[in-house]
Amino acid sequence: MIENQKIRPAQVIGPLGEPLTLDSLPPPNTTRWVVRRKAEVVAAVNGGLLTVDEVCERYSLTLEEFASWQRSIDRSGMPGLRVTRIQHYRDLYERQQRF
Repeated sequence: MIENQKIRPAQVIGPLGEPLTLDSLPPPNTTRWVVRRKAEVVAAVNGGLLTVDEVCERYSLTLEEFASWQRSIDRSGMPGLRVTRIQHYRDLYERQQRF
């Protein structure tokens, strides 16, 4: 029956304003996660192109790892995804929560 099928978009808008499709997402064997690739995967989930479960399976990510990418983007945008700045943005967010 078709009521159980979900309609998915063919493309969503990526973090830099470009259209993202399943073919333009990072390949499943990606091991080097730069900021742009992380942001593209988060945008794909937020836009409904993939589900969180599909992303975790496709890229061998844990739910916690993907959730941390989403939190980082929500809090600090793409710069929050930089591995070298994670502690800085985490501290900044915690200070903001106190006030």
